[in-house]
Amino acid sequence: MNAGSSVSRRTRQKNAIWKVLQAQNDFVSAKELHRLLRDSGQRIGLATVYRQLGSLHMSGSLDCIEHGGIRLYRVCLAQRKHHHHLVCERCGRTVEISPPDDGWLKAVASEHGFTVSSHTLEVYGLCSSCRDRSSGQTDVSDPPGSWA
Repeated sequence: MNAGSSVSRRTRQKNAIWKVLQAQNDFVSAKELHRLLRDSGQRIGLATVYRQLGSLHMSGSLDCIEHGGIRLYRVCLAQRKHHHHLVCERCGRTVEISPPDDGWLKAVASEHGFTVSSHTLEVYGLCSSCRDRSSGQTDVSDPPGSWA
């Protein structure tokens, strides 16, 4: 967590959330994180988990993506470096990618009468492993079960 940020105040709940998040390799939902915390013996409310995730995300300590209407979080691997993600719709594999050129973003926005104040970009599809396993099937509507 960023020591100089306004969210750096240490609490038992925040420390427990941070510790569990650091142990995760993949994105997790707030409900999944809450279950992991409860399974490890932590007494923490779901509302507290949501509040702390929001705070950690706003500080830049967590990545957040949305899939199927569910927000998913993980410790930001590129701490403060602007980046985006490729996300496999089937298995949830996520790869950090470099952002598009700022000139392109500004040109597209200007063409439609907008000015850019911020942006997010997640690219969804199938990773090579899931594509190979699918044998041509492209139904990716069901996210992995652990996300909900």
